[in-house]
Amino acid sequence: MDYFKKVNQTVSKFDDRVGYKLKTKNKIDILQLNITRTCNLSCKHCHLSCNPNRREDMSVDVAKKCVELLKSYNFSTVDITGGAPEMSGVFKYLVEEASKLNKNVMIRSNLTIYNKEDYKDIPQFLRNHKLDIIASLPFYEREKTDKVRGLGVFEDSIRILKILNELGYGKDPYLNLNLVYNPSGAMIPQSEEELEQVYRVKLKEDYGIIFNDLFAITNSPIGNFGKWLDKSRNLDRYMNRLYNSFNDEVIEEVMCRSTLSVDYDGTIHDCDFNLSLGLGIKGKNKTIFDITVNDLENRPIVTANHCYSCTAGAGSS
Repeated sequence: MDYFKKVNQTVSKFDDRVGYKLKTKNKIDILQLNITRTCNLSCKHCHLSCNPNRREDMSVDVAKKCVELLKSYNFSTVDITGGAPEMSGVFKYLVEEASKLNKNVMIRSNLTIYNKEDYKDIPQFLRNHKLDIIASLPFYEREKTDKVRGLGVFEDSIRILKILNELGYGKDPYLNLNLVYNPSGAMIPQSEEELEQVYRVKLKEDYGIIFNDLFAITNSPIGNFGKWLDKSRNLDRYMNRLYNSFNDEVIEEVMCRSTLSVDYDGTIHDCDFNLSLGLGIKGKNKTIFDITVNDLENRPIVTANHCYSCTAGAGSS
């Protein structure tokens, strides 16, 4: 991972720029579960380098410990992600158990997986359990979306968005359909509010699609995107752009301050980006099997220069 050394050498250290060591808040709201690296896509911006050939998947034992932690600590939200989390053997189990505990359950989906025969029942399953859907749609036009995610992905995504609308998503107040924008190159997203308005108009006029909110995500310089930056000789320029766009006003709300992230193997991390780099939380307890409630709150957060992607401009959702 030579490119990651460059990430940490191009600009001054994140902690030095912030001026202090980040710590979590007194209340951890979100339990994020990254349950698989398997995905039907292999996206240019994927910080986990997921693809159809990867087989890492959360075991039943790890999933059961996650449910135990949900019962012992008052998380308000369960954030299920991957890979394509729907492809995990424990996906439905986790949704069902978290729903029984009256947690707000959200899934990060690439949408296209629901076109495959084995997964066509999932949209109805999500509706039955009232999951919030965070759906990746890098752009509202075919060319830019397919550039990031592969040929045909835009049309596949539009097809599923229409099905979700038919099921009530984006219309029913209990069925939230949120979209995610990712830049296609070495740039920082423009205003989230401006982007949302354009998405809303274009998707409604061209396809009859409606949604709740748009989240603009700044690509992290790791995984597939980090490798692309390095190979295309954009890494230095991108890191300097992130550094020069640093906004200390968003520090209070970066996701690592209110999240515990669990990997498929049970290791625990401050966020999904640290998870992708194998950066575990500080302290002696490093897995879902030995973590205690005392390990969750007011703990120091592991940081490096990839953290600049969450503090650039208006901050990354």
